[in-house]
Parts: sequence; C-alpha cells; structure tokens
Amino acid sequence: MSSTKRPVLLLTRPQADSRRFAAMLPEWRAVISPILRIVAVDHDGAALRDAPGLVFTSAHAVAAAGPGRGRLALCVGGHTAQVARAAGFDVRAGNGFAEGLLPLIDGAGVPLIHPHGRHLAKRLPVPGMVVYDQQAVPLTAEARALLGGDGPVVLPLFSPRSARLVADATRGARAPLRVAAISDAAWAAWDGPAAGHAVAERPDAAAMAAAVRALALAEQ
Repeated sequence: MSSTKRPVLLLTRPQADSRRFAAMLPEWRAVISPILRIVAVDHDGAALRDAPGLVFTSAHAVAAAGPGRGRLALCVGGHTAQVARAAGFDVRAGNGFAEGLLPLIDGAGVPLIHPHGRHLAKRLPVPGMVVYDQQAVPLTAEARALLGGDGPVVLPLFSPRSARLVADATRGARAPLRVAAISDAAWAAWDGPAAGHAVAERPDAAAMAAAVRALALAEQ
C-alpha cells in the first residue's frame, strides 16, 4: 500500500502515551486526540511511601508511590515495569494482563497496596487506593474533521473504557473506521462502526503496532 493510501491513525490515549505509540509507526500520519486526561486525586501518600510492596497496573500510578528505594513492585507489563524500575523499585513484571499478576501477588511475601485509577478494569486481591482519575474529554476539532472525511482511519484501542468512550465519540463518522484492539475485552466493548478490526496477539504496544500494520495489509 502506498503512503498516500495508508489510513490515518487516530490516537486517543493521553498525549505522552500516544506520542510514544506514534513513534513506533513513523511511516503513518497520526492525529492525537486524547479521550481521557489523567488527573491526580487526594490520597494517603504516606501509606504508599511506607508500603513494602506495590502493585502497578498502570504506569500512571508509579509516581504516587514515592521513591522505590528497592521496594517490591509487581507490574502488569513491560512499560509499567520500565517506569517502576526507573523510579528505583525492585520489579517483577507480568504478561500484560491483570490476571497475570495473581501468581506474582501470591508469591510476593510482603504486604502489598495497589494504587490505581478511579476507573478500574479488574480488582485484585490486595488493598487498593485511588490515586488518579481518568476524566473523559471531547475529541479535538482535527479529530472530528478526520472522522468527517472519506479516508480510512485506524483506531488503536488500549482498554475497554476507552473503547466505549471512543465509540460514543465516533457515532455518525463518515470515514471508514478500522479498529485495532489490545484485547478481546477491548474489542467486545466497542459498539461503534467498524469496517475492519484486528486484536493484538499480546496486550502490549509492540503487538498493537503489529495489529495496526495487519489492518493496513488487509486493505491491499
């Protein structure tokens, strides 16, 4: 497929996450329009700073836990593990799914706290603490213009909640939409229009980039 016919990426994660994903697909034009913004909320910071072990299901929660100081951090996947390691935690990484943390939790050997967002996809068998909110925001004018055109658009969806929000925001879109979902759960949450879709083989950014490319190959 020539670059002139390649679909445009509409990236709806927060800015930093979207820029990082766009850098993995440098040959694609990307329009960034976050559907969520991450806003810190009041929480018991001392309890997190004193916790001998933390469970992180998102990199957005790492800063709330204070310096790692070699404390144990059970991380859902590779990017979260990278952020926690940089903060000084002793990291054990899961397979990208929350369920993959369960054996790590069982074998932790220390008390754990799970700092997380207000909207939580799966509750884990450890005490939790809300440290940020994921507030819905409208699409930008550039994104709405893209959806109102007739060129194909690829929508990478990284969670069931973002899938639901983006589906609501794209109702009535004229552009043919191709959906790349990070998981079966994210795809199941999508109830908007879709001219094609692919589900990533693993719940990580590299597999999502491969799913996006698979959608482009299917167009040929």
